[in-house]
Amino acid sequence: MMQKWHHHDVRTTLTIDDDVATLLEKEMRRTGQPLKQTVNHLLRAGLQQAASPVRMRAFKVKAKRIGLPAEWTSGSVSELIEMLEGPLYR
Repeated sequence: MMQKWHHHDVRTTLTIDDDVATLLEKEMRRTGQPLKQTVNHLLRAGLQQAASPVRMRAFKVKAKRIGLPAEWTSGSVSELIEMLEGPLYR
């Protein structure tokens, strides 16, 4: 059954995993804020981020000249492999 939430303070019991409790304690020490404010702040931030669409940036490859000899770059890949590995590379 889904619990109906109201727009005022909700008191509830929440079981927190050990690793999350450790992170909460570290955040409380870092900020000097009590548990309630820390949990509310982190829940707000996490829920806002979860509700925001993820914007992926286009992946671009930047070519760089690496100074290979012209004979290595002028032929096919199989010719280059043959030059490097010898004629019996297959």
